[in-house]
Amino acid sequence: MHVHYFQHVSFEQPGSIVEWCQARGHLLTGTQFYKNELHSPDFDTIDLLVIMGGPMNIYEEEESPWLNMEKQWIKQAITLKKPILGICLGAQLLADSLGAKVYPGKEKEIGWFPITRTSKYEQPFQYIPKQMNVFHWHGDTFDLPENAVRIASSKACQNQAFIYEKYVIGLQFHLEVGEENIRDIIDHSRNELTQGRYIQAVPDMCGRFGLIQQNKAILFQFMDQWMNSLIIK
Repeated sequence: MHVHYFQHVSFEQPGSIVEWCQARGHLLTGTQFYKNELHSPDFDTIDLLVIMGGPMNIYEEEESPWLNMEKQWIKQAITLKKPILGICLGAQLLADSLGAKVYPGKEKEIGWFPITRTSKYEQPFQYIPKQMNVFHWHGDTFDLPENAVRIASSKACQNQAFIYEKYVIGLQFHLEVGEENIRDIIDHSRNELTQGRYIQAVPDMCGRFGLIQQNKAILFQFMDQWMNSLIIK
């Protein structure tokens, strides 16, 4: 199986997705837009596309001109019915590509906060608990795309996870982060750590090794179940 990821900045990496690919023997390749890698991915050879997060907004094409090209590639992958996982900014890009609005949320959500499953939709979400603490770092949010199913919400953000036609999944939160990933994001985004109801202090974000391991295990189960349900090996 060939997994390809879109990475927008150096400090938001695939994290545990790399470990999952290694453990399952999957080929992993990436397009790193921050390195000005603009060659078109060969979707004929790609079985799963993963779209990572980033500090930019989906509508900031002037500051990040590659966004226009990336949006075209995402729409192409959706048309081809390629399995796609969007994380944080990646989920916002998916929502936009599916015709939904993306806009600044009423509250920024930064740190470890609970999400609650809002749908009885099962596969591949049966390993995600009814409520669990996950890592967030986002200011924007999005409307639920037409024909998509909302899977999870939080107090700060109604649309935390959605699925569209079984093969497109958007997660506003991060299951993939490890301690180093979290510290990298903090180091590069301290300007966002203002006062807010859903903005944690740095000491509360770091050293949460139990949560990190729990979320990694859930990510592995989720990815296995999703790929098996789509009969992708």
